[in-house]
Amino acid sequence: MTRSEHEMRLLIIEDDRESADYLVKAFREVGHIADLASDGEEGLALAESGDYDVLVVDRMLPKRDGLAVIGALRDKGNRTPALILSALGQVDDRIKGLRAGGDDYLPKPYAFAELLARVEVLSRRRGGPAEETSYRVGDLELDRLSHRVTRGQDELTLQPREFRLLEYLMKHAGQVVTRTMLLENVWDYHFDPQTNVIDVHISRLRSKIDKGFERPLLHTIRGAGYMIRDGAR
Repeated sequence: MTRSEHEMRLLIIEDDRESADYLVKAFREVGHIADLASDGEEGLALAESGDYDVLVVDRMLPKRDGLAVIGALRDKGNRTPALILSALGQVDDRIKGLRAGGDDYLPKPYAFAELLARVEVLSRRRGGPAEETSYRVGDLELDRLSHRVTRGQDELTLQPREFRLLEYLMKHAGQVVTRTMLLENVWDYHFDPQTNVIDVHISRLRSKIDKGFERPLLHTIRGAGYMIRDGAR
């Protein structure tokens, strides 16, 4: 199984089990790989041995606190971007976190949408030239950072998989996207392309982005795949 184009591999270092399980589940639901360490020593060992795009580090950890973990990594030349989560949200606390080698600092409580957006920004910085943060086809617009989709004046509510599907289609607007491409890049599946999982999600997505609008944008290209484009043919 290969990693999809926008998939991130994350290490979450968090000792609060409920918070940790929530983060792992939330990141996996939006299509990313999330590993978990429950204390600073385990987190340091995993961070040193794994190729991660971003580290999400709780500041107050058993065995070795989050700032010490990041400091030890930086001392060894590990530049993996690190976002610090902390209940300590004062300016001085944020400054200490950034000076310790953190790349971003998010006080608790936080909204997962904001955490996700910040992690995506850190991942793009590491990966080289910045990718598009939004796509637009006709009056349909998708914002990758806020996970917001609008058509005209209407805001559309998409499930995580529908969002990834639309994102991939819009990135390749005007091009035929085959079922195999979708299976490999949106689902990470390598099996019979005749499966109906794509048809089901395309149907749901079409009902959300095209139903009630005069001009359809999502088109089925018979025998080839699907295409997002402005204007009927």
